[in-house]
Amino acid sequence: MKNIVIIGSTGSIGRTSLEVISMFPDKFKVVGLSAGGNVALLLKQIKKFKPLAAAVTDDKAYDSLKSKLSGNSSFTLLKGIEGVCSVAQMPQADIVISGISGSAGLLPTISAIRAKKTVALANKESLVMAGEIVMSEAKKFGTVILPVDSEHSAIFQCLGVTGKESLRRLILTASGGPFIGRTLKQLETVSMEDALKHPNWNMGRKITIDSATLMNKGLEVIEAHHLFNLPLECIDVLIHPQSIVHSIVEFYDGSYIAQMSKPDMKGPIAYALSYPERLSNVMSPIDWEGLSTLTFFKPDNGSFPCLSLAYHALKTGGTMPAVLNGSNETAVKAFLDGIIGFNDIPVIIQKVMISHIVQPANDIDTIIDADRWAKKQAIGEINK
Repeated sequence: MKNIVIIGSTGSIGRTSLEVISMFPDKFKVVGLSAGGNVALLLKQIKKFKPLAAAVTDDKAYDSLKSKLSGNSSFTLLKGIEGVCSVAQMPQADIVISGISGSAGLLPTISAIRAKKTVALANKESLVMAGEIVMSEAKKFGTVILPVDSEHSAIFQCLGVTGKESLRRLILTASGGPFIGRTLKQLETVSMEDALKHPNWNMGRKITIDSATLMNKGLEVIEAHHLFNLPLECIDVLIHPQSIVHSIVEFYDGSYIAQMSKPDMKGPIAYALSYPERLSNVMSPIDWEGLSTLTFFKPDNGSFPCLSLAYHALKTGGTMPAVLNGSNETAVKAFLDGIIGFNDIPVIIQKVMISHIVQPANDIDTIIDADRWAKKQAIGEINK
């Protein structure tokens, strides 16, 4: 029996993780949960899974939840980012699923690493913002990081077959989102509702917009660089609309290994929870006879410049990836709030990046300062 903590239990990754755990009650037990402000769902999760502790970052949510859970002496409710970090370090936990979306996941992820928990990492922003620090801390504390993003889980599985001694490059696949083939001009009038209609994946709102702009794939390039310790030149992206091939590993002899499955996050989550074993019947199998075609083509960086911005941020290094991430979070929120248009997202990010004076990313405080600066700068650009 493995004891599980889920950071971000009310989000898409958290909910799917709980689905997987529910499928295998003899293998997994939830001991800790955390969420933002979704009190109603978190309360249901607490009542169903009976964790030892939970944390909420929102003060009002904490007060509301506390009143509903009064009298439960065997349960501990914590609040704020400090409370989330405490849950991530619970001594009873074997695995911590880092499933918070955005920069808010950085400190809990670091906390779990320093507590020597196995970290099932879905929060790519931790590695985007502070990849060198995160991986250095994992090495220092002997912490195992298992990727949960479908693309990185795919690479991890492929490299497990053969190792990376003969590796030439990684190819991350991208569905392309809902706007494949559209020109920059055509993207000027797309609505938020259209951008949230992902053709293959059921994800949270922020990551769905990132998928539509291709920023999500840019963040995953940076994540892959740190996870697998490979230079930028060895990581490529191909658009693959069917989302069946999740990533491809190319070797020096001209051979390739790809990991394939239906687009279902239960697969990579279950593999991270059960590693090195595999669980039975997690996903429905591929109907090979009914699969008419698999297509691949290069991204259109002219219409979708966010991918190029991510490559530039990684090449620049230092605090620039944190600035990329922070300005993107702010711009995406403004788009979801109806304040800016779809094509304004990369424009704002680029303006913030151009105005940034890069600092060495030597410590977490520097990273957090860069994130705050980027968000403030992005708000200024939005207000213009």
